[in-house]
Amino acid sequence: MEEDAKRRQICSTCDRPKPICICHVIPSEPIPTSTEILILHHPHESRHKLNTTHLLVKSLTNITRIPGRRLRHHHISAGFTSLPPSHTIYLFPPSPSSPAVTLSDFKSLNLLNNHQEETSNAPPLRLIVFDATWKHAKEMVKASEEVLREAGAVRVCLDAGINESVSGGSIYDSELFLRKEPVGGCVSTAEAVARCLGALEVDGEEIERKLISVLKEMVRLQSEFLKPMRPRPKLLKKRLQNQQEEEEE
Repeated sequence: MEEDAKRRQICSTCDRPKPICICHVIPSEPIPTSTEILILHHPHESRHKLNTTHLLVKSLTNITRIPGRRLRHHHISAGFTSLPPSHTIYLFPPSPSSPAVTLSDFKSLNLLNNHQEETSNAPPLRLIVFDATWKHAKEMVKASEEVLREAGAVRVCLDAGINESVSGGSIYDSELFLRKEPVGGCVSTAEAVARCLGALEVDGEEIERKLISVLKEMVRLQSEFLKPMRPRPKLLKKRLQNQQEEEEE
């Protein structure tokens, strides 16, 4: 009973159980960014013990977490109201009907526009991220299409892309195996935001390194209390089929 009570004690700073407290790796001063980050947080995901949005909220200054299943107009207007529509982006993989610009391509295009405008005071970016399971995230983006369109939001994706023909990796790319991602190329919300800031911020590499270090420590501590995750049967079967087809070719 005493051991159970000890495990249930929650750290008042990082909001995690004390045996897996990560205060020692969370930045003592939240990291400032020129990019405004808005995370639409699905209610189911917010209750998951491996959810990583809370790590971002503790680690960054210019971030807003909005619980919900769709974007509303006031969510967009509550931030930088002076932002031109072309400076709002949302992170989501491309689909046949909705293409996406890779982060590296967007960055080069954005820098080109800034150069053409000959101004050093370019308005900051607003990055919108949907934190949910793969299925729920698709539903959230679809439900938010009208608001995104009216905001002139540009759809961007990580340079690595998504491969739906193979099963996904861990929440930190093969280093520790805790939470199965649905398809290859999927990453946790914290890692996705870290990669975005790594590409978009002036000191992005350092910001990305700090956020990933927090994520890695969370995964390391959590792994001591979880059973190893087994591959999903359907995804495993699909992966074997793909391997057989490649061998036949």
